[in-house]
Amino acid sequence: MAQKPDSAAIIAAGGSGTRMGGELPKQFLELAGIPLFVHCVQAFAAVPEVGRIVVVARSDYLTAARQMLARHDLADVLVVAGGASRQDSVACGLAALAALPERYELVAVHDGARPLVSPNLIQRTLAAARRQGAAIAALPVRDTLKKAGAAEGNANLPLIDSTISRTGLWQAQTPQAARFILLQKALAAADTDGFTGTDEASLLERIGCPVALVEGESANFKITTPQDLPLAQATLASTSLPVTGHGDRLPLPRIGHGYDVHRLVTDRPLILGGVTIEHHLGLLGHSDADVLTHALCDAILGALGAGDIGRHFPDNDQQYRGISSLKLLAQVMTKVWAANCRLHHADLTIIAEKPKLAPQLAAMQANLAAACQVNPSQINLKATTTEGLGFAGREEGIAAHAVALLL
Repeated sequence: MAQKPDSAAIIAAGGSGTRMGGELPKQFLELAGIPLFVHCVQAFAAVPEVGRIVVVARSDYLTAARQMLARHDLADVLVVAGGASRQDSVACGLAALAALPERYELVAVHDGARPLVSPNLIQRTLAAARRQGAAIAALPVRDTLKKAGAAEGNANLPLIDSTISRTGLWQAQTPQAARFILLQKALAAADTDGFTGTDEASLLERIGCPVALVEGESANFKITTPQDLPLAQATLASTSLPVTGHGDRLPLPRIGHGYDVHRLVTDRPLILGGVTIEHHLGLLGHSDADVLTHALCDAILGALGAGDIGRHFPDNDQQYRGISSLKLLAQVMTKVWAANCRLHHADLTIIAEKPKLAPQLAAMQANLAAACQVNPSQINLKATTTEGLGFAGREEGIAAHAVALLL
């Protein structure tokens, strides 16, 4: 059963980005053909714990933001106008969430100019906030820090005043997550006192809320200057996966194809995409013989360059006898996240003469999306017949094809 979402997200995309130059705010610039803030939304949409996403944008860019989201199948994302400062914009986003009929325990705030955040980092930050009350993504400071003093000499360059110990120092990133009620309280206290914080954590610290540190990701940097955009492009292009058995690494994006077929027999349930379908025949196999889920597993493993489902879950291993193939798919997805990647899209086709599968496709789509921890819109599912031709047409078996794209 899919986990009920307990979290909402606010994407802060209301800045002007003056340091980037040009007329278009930086969060609307494109990376690999996708606006920066849309990359952020896609990452949060891939996290099943997140039930609602709000984009806070400048009032003169609301229509543009909605159009960009709609072009990427994200029309259900709420877009609201921000305020004069980031803090005001976050408050606007929080107010929009508070006005909704649904209620969320947690809320995560993320910079719309950090496009390479991973769903894994989002989940880890939310999990820490769920335990602690508040948490932020951050990186331990690894470089020696110098405090500058007054500028002296002919070159008018600042001189070192002192060396600062980096022990215990962390560089803050986003997402920054907290219990909904705590962030509301922190924003209200700052508004009452006229205090402006540098981030959400600073507001939470003021009201005595402990904030946990979750180790972030080096790729999760903020696009601030013109030099950052090509760096992000290079980071995205060079994100790599290990090749099984070799020391080389392969670039992303990666595409994989999966195909599976199982025989139809009596006295077996017919399970496709985790949905048990009423039919007089079922699929024969060591596991639950869910041919659709097996094809998706193979497609993802193919994109990873990691062989096929039989290599990872052999049919002579008793621990997999009768197992739900959705559990196998979830294990395959851990390999994706371990490689710091995400499933961007999958397209699947079921080939079966009978039964008619159209009424069950939505439930299959939801199950596969939950196992992959992506938005259902990222799983496209189709069913077709062979017009009576071949083994499928003779109702001897069911086959499935899948194509998966990893980023």
